Amino acid sequence: MDPLAGVRGPDDPYCDVYLTGTVFLDVIFTGLDHAPVRGTESWARGMGSSPGGIANMATALARLGLRTSLAAPFGDDMYGDYCRDALARGEGVDLSLSRTVPGWHSPVTVSMAYEGERTMVSHGHDAPPEDPAPEGDRVCPPPARACVAALEPGEEREWIATAAGRGSRVFGDVGWDESGRWDLASLGGLEHCEAFLPNAAEAMRYTRTDCPRAAAHRLAERVPLAVVTMGADGAYAVDARTGETAEVPAIEVAALDTTGAGDVFVAGFVMGTLAGWPLADRLACAGLTAALSVQEFGGSLSAPGWVEVAAWYRHVRSSADQDPAALRRYGFLDALLPGCARPWPLRRAAPTIGFRAP
Repeated sequence: MDPLAGVRGPDDPYCDVYLTGTVFLDVIFTGLDHAPVRGTESWARGMGSSPGGIANMATALARLGLRTSLAAPFGDDMYGDYCRDALARGEGVDLSLSRTVPGWHSPVTVSMAYEGERTMVSHGHDAPPEDPAPEGDRVCPPPARACVAALEPGEEREWIATAAGRGSRVFGDVGWDESGRWDLASLGGLEHCEAFLPNAAEAMRYTRTDCPRAAAHRLAERVPLAVVTMGADGAYAVDARTGETAEVPAIEVAALDTTGAGDVFVAGFVMGTLAGWPLADRLACAGLTAALSVQEFGGSLSAPGWVEVAAWYRHVRSSADQDPAALRRYGFLDALLPGCARPWPLRRAAPTIGFRAP
């Protein structure tokens, strides 16, 4: 299904969303009764492997029907081959701007989920710098409707300004500031962002406020659109251009693994924005896709497609105890889901890598 079919034109760029970053191999353990204890061995009741890191965002975007281009280094080991195959052949992500690095091993993250939380251990080395592209190669970043940029304190990324200068709408994502400074001025590229999407803890630290909604208003002084995710309390957004605000509560689900949920939220919000949806509908769609993702394990392969969104919507409409107001909140799905034709089932995180074909 193409959620942008109604807004596409003959002169539009082929790429809907461009992103760049590092792909990890994620190994996820679930069903742990408690956090690992020093000097003991813990057994998990579930395990899965899937591409992680920037692959979480790329997969989430592609599963929502957006034409997604990813520029990333891949190791020339079996982990790298697996991640490249899962993204290119399994999800249809365009990897023409990616590269394979001889002798560089793929970064790995082990994630342990328990009591609704997760603990991660990662290992990897920076990929060697890429040689300048020969004359005539595809331009990077490519012309695209949008870009998703992971902003880092003290890191200047020239490609963000280049993409914005070419007309791409930039959506800024951010992680925990390990330096502890929490200085908005240190986020290189923020000035080029149309939207900035931190979680509540990050937003309050960056703005020196004690309320996520107050933080969103303060951030809206720096970016056209501030979106703050509040976990079980939903999400809140402020559009500085129009003065509009919107808040949508979270959907209550039993969370198995929260890995990648933030990436899925951003992907849903980007999709709704590019489709021209109202602000509240964008928040609702983003929250819904994130809620569906945490019910499966694995960061990238837990991202829902339209088939799963449609299955959820059919279920809630047929339930006798549903709040009519809640159903109206997702009424925008009525016109969208009849065209859903994604094959079922979606690929899921497998407990191993490289099953041999019979």
